[in-house]
Amino acid sequence: MRKFLSATSFLFLFFLLLIPASSQAQVAIGVSVHIGPPVLPVYTQPPCPMPGYIWTPGYWAWGDDGYFWVPGVWVSPPQAGLLWTPGYWGFVGGAYVWRPGYWGPHIGFYGGINYGFGYGGVGFVGGRWNGGTFVYNTAVTNVNTTVVKNVYVDKTVINNTTVVNNHYSFNGQGGVTAKPTAVELTAEREHHSEPTANQGSHEQAARADRNQLASVNHGRPGNVAMDSVNGRRYSQEGHIATGNQINARRENQQQRIANGVRSGQMTPGETARAEKTQQGINRQVAADRAANGGKLTPAEKRNVNKEQNAASHQIYEEKHNEKTAPR
Repeated sequence: MRKFLSATSFLFLFFLLLIPASSQAQVAIGVSVHIGPPVLPVYTQPPCPMPGYIWTPGYWAWGDDGYFWVPGVWVSPPQAGLLWTPGYWGFVGGAYVWRPGYWGPHIGFYGGINYGFGYGGVGFVGGRWNGGTFVYNTAVTNVNTTVVKNVYVDKTVINNTTVVNNHYSFNGQGGVTAKPTAVELTAEREHHSEPTANQGSHEQAARADRNQLASVNHGRPGNVAMDSVNGRRYSQEGHIATGNQINARRENQQQRIANGVRSGQMTPGETARAEKTQQGINRQVAADRAANGGKLTPAEKRNVNKEQNAASHQIYEEKHNEKTAPR
């Protein structure tokens, strides 16, 4: 069940013979499986962390253990003037085939999938480039205007008829049946840039987190979106996610016990990851304070208190487990 087809030249020729020439833009030779991806989760977009970042929607990716959710995230484009065309799953010839996303001067075809936040199925209406500056349409994107000043409001792009679409996650029979427009076909032939290294590490981090597996979260991942790569995690309701962090601490404690480390110290790998995470938190706190005139907002203070209480409780549990663990 977990085995998937490899991207061989035989498959390439098979799909070319099977698909009409006008539809070949919908399919790419890549990962193909015989199990459909789960429906797209509904979630709240985190605020844009800084000017120039572009939203890249979350998606279901395929790994050795099945589908896993890659959180939507704000990322820095490889250069000014480029837009993100999301990847999508296509259903062709009895197999679900993944077509990766890419950067380009125009938005190409992404399966007609309504990813939200400006990606309604055709094009992108969440913002645009004005010379070397990206300006955001706050009618469909979450932007803190005290941090990001380059904004505009265009509510005419909101199409309520496309908001509810059963959250289809693939193009083809049983999902979205869209075909590329002439404009999208032209964009397909333009020069494209691959996902950035940050985007690649972002997907790898999701792959390594078992809580992101559809078989574990049943289509409701705890970490559904992030404000930046290695940044804050957000739940579907738009709250800063803490559940996964607590689970990770428990798993780390169990691993330390299994390795015979009972004194509570972290392994070198855990220390490095903790330092990297703390650096990201420090940067975010500094940005929050700068946006609020140097002070934390009441909501941020509540979040800090909540995190501190949760951390204190977890430390107590870990110490108790160390004392009672069999030696």
